Amino acid sequence: MSNPILQLENVSRVFTQGNEKLEILSGVNLNIQAGEIVALLGQSGSGKSTLLQIAGLLEPPSDGKVIVGGVDCSAANDKKRTEMRRDEIGFVYQFHHLLPEFSALENVMMPNLISGVSKIKAQENAAELLGMMHLDHRLTHRPAKLSGGEQQRVAIARALANKPSLLLADEPTGNLDEQTAEIVFTNFVELLKSRNVAAVVATHNTELASRMDRVMRVHDRQVIEI
Repeated sequence: MSNPILQLENVSRVFTQGNEKLEILSGVNLNIQAGEIVALLGQSGSGKSTLLQIAGLLEPPSDGKVIVGGVDCSAANDKKRTEMRRDEIGFVYQFHHLLPEFSALENVMMPNLISGVSKIKAQENAAELLGMMHLDHRLTHRPAKLSGGEQQRVAIARALANKPSLLLADEPTGNLDEQTAEIVFTNFVELLKSRNVAAVVATHNTELASRMDRVMRVHDRQVIEI
């Protein structure tokens, strides 16, 4: 088996509040392979979002290693962490965070343009991704003219614009009704599998979680497979 896309080795996270220390995660070990979609369950406050923040290099662990694409990022400086987030990691949140003044196509082009890709190539890449999300007919629409499900599919396409090896999603269907969530989830999985992207998806939806490759639960500061 090839090296995992994401490795967490004995990761702990402790927050200090005054004279008290609050341990959120303790000795977490997790390996995610290329193309593997892993559901992350847990009650609110259990540490799911903290785990995603650490895996996404947005905050450092208090102890342990975070290895992305074979690169140990545990002691990386801000510049290196920013580069890794730009090139290797995509993020999808519960709320889409699209730029309201830009069209769907322009929103998805943005990561490419920031990375120095030509406008023509960025446009081609964005159109391809939106087509894979079944949004060919909505390329020129601004977010206000899109439904909630369409907005979230644009956000997913944007997260994959720079061809990351890892996608981290925090409640990506949490704001959607059941029928729309099903459409978004189906398109989401199809796109990830077609590009062999590894993903960790935090969710409260146990039915959707059961359809992913593995299901993990954050409980009592640990991550266990169920």
